[in-house]
Amino acid sequence: MTRDEIDTPAVVIDTARVEANLARAQAYADAHGLTLRPHIKTHKLPMWAKRQLELGAVGITCQKLGEAEVMADSGITDIFIPYNILGAAKLERLAALHDRITVAVAADSDVTVAGYAARFTDPAHPLPVVVECDTGAARCGVATTDELVALAHAIEAAPGLTFEGIMTYPPRGRMAEVNAMLGEAKAALVAAGLPPRRISNGGSPDLYHAAEVTNATEHRPGTYIYSDRMQAAFGLGTLDDCALTVLTTVVSHPTPGRIVLDAGSKALAADTSPAPGHGDIVEYPGAVITGLSEEHAVVDVSACDRIPAIGEKVRVIPNHVCVVSNLFDVVHLVSGDEVTVVPVAARGLLA
Repeated sequence: MTRDEIDTPAVVIDTARVEANLARAQAYADAHGLTLRPHIKTHKLPMWAKRQLELGAVGITCQKLGEAEVMADSGITDIFIPYNILGAAKLERLAALHDRITVAVAADSDVTVAGYAARFTDPAHPLPVVVECDTGAARCGVATTDELVALAHAIEAAPGLTFEGIMTYPPRGRMAEVNAMLGEAKAALVAAGLPPRRISNGGSPDLYHAAEVTNATEHRPGTYIYSDRMQAAFGLGTLDDCALTVLTTVVSHPTPGRIVLDAGSKALAADTSPAPGHGDIVEYPGAVITGLSEEHAVVDVSACDRIPAIGEKVRVIPNHVCVVSNLFDVVHLVSGDEVTVVPVAARGLLA
């Protein structure tokens, strides 16, 4: 297949940009003595996960059991699932995964810990559990050091579990605050006789400030591999670093200032960005995608020097690339004029 033969809408990935993004992140980590454990939720491709490991990552992060199972099936043996895993069916799948690879999980309540403790009972092969701490993002995580220490004690007291450490998904741009809170958490655990082996921080927006969080032992970036319009607005490089675009076709030009593309919310997702519109059209910088229906994108081209023709193909940098990866069965890897079609192996896995 050549570029011109790609039908639309389709995900197109510039492999040179991927390699540049991966190399830059690993070089930063190496220069600052930082350990990377990349999150695969962005690309969902075993080939990229393996490439991240080849470049120096210590393991990978998966948000769901289904993702972890796909990655384990591909031969990856060190996976962190930073999620509260609940229910008998999921715990059975976790046990099967624990039997064949190194896997760690998260918890932020005694209910989650009790579920782990009931299913994992072998002291010779304990399940590593990390306690999630809220450092200001107001999502999951314990809110106080007292809660943290209590959960750590509960984990360590269970014969089939072992307390691994702490993790956080931090608020953007508040590195000093996050570092201070992680330091307080670490001190409380040490005082309780439960020193953490792992202190895991995350996120792509502050990736190139990750070394400022000196109390963390690892960082979990995800979106950095492709980047997107949202990350560029947050300061993670520029739009020129965005490796993934959605190739679309102009299917209508109903008025002089309006065109319509064949890629709606089912291809571009409906996430917003600090920049206006639902994506950036590479070939027409002045265009604004003003609205999405399921199969159409409405574009205001009144500020453009020229107007796309009906039938013309254009590339859209999406606002949030992780969602877009999950919308397509395959992606098209482009290197020069060579195109390789790859299945998105870990997409659509809800559990």
